[in-house]
Amino acid sequence: MVTGVVSNFHSDRRNDPLVREMLRTRELNAKRYPEDYSHVFRTKSRWDLIRIAFVIMGMEFVYSAETAFVTPILLGIGVEHQLMTLVWAISPLIGFFLAPILGTISDRSRSSLGRRRPVLLGLSVTLVIGCVLVPFGENVGKFFGDLGEVIPESSMNLTEILRSNLSAFTPYEFYRVDQEIYNHEMHYKWAIFFTILGTLLLDFSADTCQTPARAYLLDICLPEDHGRACSTFSIMAGIGGSLGYALGGFNWDNTTFGEMLGGSIKTVFTLVTIIFVIGFILTMTSFREIPLPLMEKDELLRPLTESAIKAERAKLNDKIYYIKDVSMTFALQLQTIQTPDKPTPQIISNALTELEKGTTVESDEAEADVEVSSSMSLTDFLKSIFMMPKSIAILCFTNLLCWMGHLSYCLYFTDFVGEEVFKGNPAAHSQSTEYQLYLEGVRYGCYGLAIYSLACSCYAFTIEKLIKVLRARFVYCGGLLIDATGMLLMALFPNKVTVFVFSATGGIVYALLFTMPFLLLGQYHAKGQVRSVTISSASS
Repeated sequence: MVTGVVSNFHSDRRNDPLVREMLRTRELNAKRYPEDYSHVFRTKSRWDLIRIAFVIMGMEFVYSAETAFVTPILLGIGVEHQLMTLVWAISPLIGFFLAPILGTISDRSRSSLGRRRPVLLGLSVTLVIGCVLVPFGENVGKFFGDLGEVIPESSMNLTEILRSNLSAFTPYEFYRVDQEIYNHEMHYKWAIFFTILGTLLLDFSADTCQTPARAYLLDICLPEDHGRACSTFSIMAGIGGSLGYALGGFNWDNTTFGEMLGGSIKTVFTLVTIIFVIGFILTMTSFREIPLPLMEKDELLRPLTESAIKAERAKLNDKIYYIKDVSMTFALQLQTIQTPDKPTPQIISNALTELEKGTTVESDEAEADVEVSSSMSLTDFLKSIFMMPKSIAILCFTNLLCWMGHLSYCLYFTDFVGEEVFKGNPAAHSQSTEYQLYLEGVRYGCYGLAIYSLACSCYAFTIEKLIKVLRARFVYCGGLLIDATGMLLMALFPNKVTVFVFSATGGIVYALLFTMPFLLLGQYHAKGQVRSVTISSASS
């Protein structure tokens, strides 16, 4: 179970003279390379973390447009609710098989760009392609021969029917009108194909991009910065989502830019794509990654984990005493006491450099700690999914249930507001009152989603302090209960007020999903627990 207070060993590391000296040694060693990788071993400022997290902000702009408009787009071109649900299910199914493969490729990448950025680059390209196909799928379909929305001349306008005496029409006439209006959906064959293709590319890329982006963030930050890094990640995600949904809530049809691009939906997707590209460039050019071949050759370029620190303490065997803020000159003058049983080498130039680069290492823990030296096979990886430690299994299962509930809210919220609150109909033709009511409800729902993202950003500011005061279990479980209560009340009382008020509860669980699991797993990695536990579980 996820219990107890989040460990404070990261804060202890800041005040540990041994850790500071080991980091200083690694920083000086990284500076001698032409590319200068010393930033990996330095504490990052808040602005540094913001630069690294710009890509997730751009990604949330795209994700906001996707969750707000893909469902209305699919329904508008004739995809029924049941089939639309299957469309949303295809992308996670693909991700279930491809995401581990991409993760393995990322871990083993020997590119000069590093391990995370090449994968992030490839996924970003497919994401941009999806951003083009989703709103412009109808235009692409017409290029391949679709007729688009065609209403037979013999059909009656629903608006005129609603304004007339309904008793004058027979049931057959209503049926004929409905069927003729429905016939326009049959002329979107290619549009449906390209829009669904764009949806799959967009959804898969947006979901999968988060993993290398987060891994990149954690790889180039010290473990003691992981808490601030994860909270910054959530804050930037909340800001991107809030502004993205606000863009979707604005009616761009009456603007020159909107008329030029062909309507509000196409305008929103164009804007969020541009914003994503800018954020991607800012992140990719922020900090260089250390390539895997260099880490294999030079152990001082590898991450400083808790296991490495313990191994160093065991190697020193309490014979070197580190003094806080000791000067280099004085440190070089320190001599060790050599006993008959355990001889200790003399200190020359830099004690830690000599010891860390020594040819004899007695600790097996230090060897197992280095993740880049060996890699898990695909078979071991699949075994580890079903044979993981109980605490991690419960954390993963909790995360699964949270995402199932949260995505149901995100993907169908605007459709819920358009149909249940505003009583619109996405299947009606574009000039009908029902369809206009539906679009109005979708835009109104975008503002509700903006509140949800704003709540996520605000909650991310306080989540670290809440964990320290209230314990991780209370913060995690309490946030999930608040979200469940809000969603239940929204479903029972659907109106314009509840969709605004209870959308804030969705932001709370989103902040938790972005922060808690990865913060805990990041600490497991820093302590050197995940690799050893996973392998032992798989081998058992």
